[in-house]
Amino acid sequence: MVRDFYELQLIILAIVCCIGLFVDRQLSRASKSKETADDRLENGRQGGAAAAAALSRKYLLVYAIVMGADWLQGPYVYSLYREQYGFPERMVAVFFVTGFLSAGLAAPLVGVWADQHGRRRLCLAFCITYILACACITIPYTPILLLGRLMGGISTSILFSAFESWLISASTSSGVASSDLSTIMGRATLLNGLVATGAGVFSNQLVGFTSSFVSPFIASAALLALAWVVIRGTWTENYGSGGGQADSDVFQVKRLGQAWSIVKRDPLLLVLGLTQTCFEGSMYLFVFLWVPALQEHTMLASLPLGYIFSSFMISMMLGSLCYTGVTSIAARKASRGGDSSLTVHAKLSSLVCAVSAMALAASVAFRDERKRFFAFCLFEACVGIYYPVQGMLRGTLISNEHRATLSALFRIPLNVFVVVALMTGVSSARYAVLTASALVLSFSAIMTGLVIVRRSEEVGQAQNGNSHPLE
Repeated sequence: MVRDFYELQLIILAIVCCIGLFVDRQLSRASKSKETADDRLENGRQGGAAAAAALSRKYLLVYAIVMGADWLQGPYVYSLYREQYGFPERMVAVFFVTGFLSAGLAAPLVGVWADQHGRRRLCLAFCITYILACACITIPYTPILLLGRLMGGISTSILFSAFESWLISASTSSGVASSDLSTIMGRATLLNGLVATGAGVFSNQLVGFTSSFVSPFIASAALLALAWVVIRGTWTENYGSGGGQADSDVFQVKRLGQAWSIVKRDPLLLVLGLTQTCFEGSMYLFVFLWVPALQEHTMLASLPLGYIFSSFMISMMLGSLCYTGVTSIAARKASRGGDSSLTVHAKLSSLVCAVSAMALAASVAFRDERKRFFAFCLFEACVGIYYPVQGMLRGTLISNEHRATLSALFRIPLNVFVVVALMTGVSSARYAVLTASALVLSFSAIMTGLVIVRRSEEVGQAQNGNSHPLE
């Protein structure tokens, strides 16, 4: 009966998601049909719409490929180390901590190099480093596996800083409107859910066919090679301040100091970094916690983890659909004197942190397996809203000069948070970790409301006056 419950919830969520996709598409068509060609020409939007469509195709194609490569690996990293290679639990934890530490240490340098030497160039480097990580993980020799985790950590830092920075900078240089950029980011999160669901099914079938946990990593390397080709053939380069010039400071100590000075001077950026640390740290810990939390009270010998994982991914897609719907409505209201785009995204950021905190707190309070499952689905829906919201806030509040540097700089406390939690033993202290995550998310929600929402109107007015608040 319990297994049937998860199958039923997956079907229901899939139906709701399909309905949501249909409604979203119809609303999008209706909105476009209201704009005649003359209206678009009058508002200077015809060229902007074409540029947005072209940028969307370029970015989303690459995004789908690289996220597909990443999702192919995710479900089987632990199983490969523990079950196929036979490493003890403690050594598996060392592998994971090595990856997070390397990501944390590499994050600031990755951001600086992206701004200084080119975001496109670093995205190409990502494909190479992640292919090397995939190659290392296929060799069951401890030093090689540790090297693979180091490369994987560096690759993760690039994936979650350089790609978004390239998109935002490309949208600015192409004259893409903020509302169109918001739509692209929302579609990216939705696409991420679709790709994750498909990658999970494909990797499951691949492992079943080959009887080896190594096969998804080989498939991932093939996708990364494809991504390298597509990026090289379709993307143009963009830089931060002083980009493309020779620089003797390889480790960019001076530039990092300048970026940190900017963060210290501006409470908006401090709160933005706090939100990234609290939310994404909680999200990464959730990856380690959801299986034992559901297994604790289940009546099944083994949970249908594939169905549950797919349910989470569909929940994330539903969150993305909610985001695009809310921002679309807000954009129409803004034209009639409603909240600015920055204010809407600041309020959404605060709301998402608050709801995420309640979802994690509910998972601690409830001992029933099914209630925990619904709480986790709600948390995943918040993940679907968080990424485009955070991306738009970074794009609005951080100047192009240091965008990738600051985005990567924020990942240092994030990785420290995750490593410290992992070292405490998340499986044995999962309730304490979930409770702590709920508390820090609540604090982040309050700070976002007090700082970013309060100052959003002032920042919006400064932007309308063509002066960036951080410059």
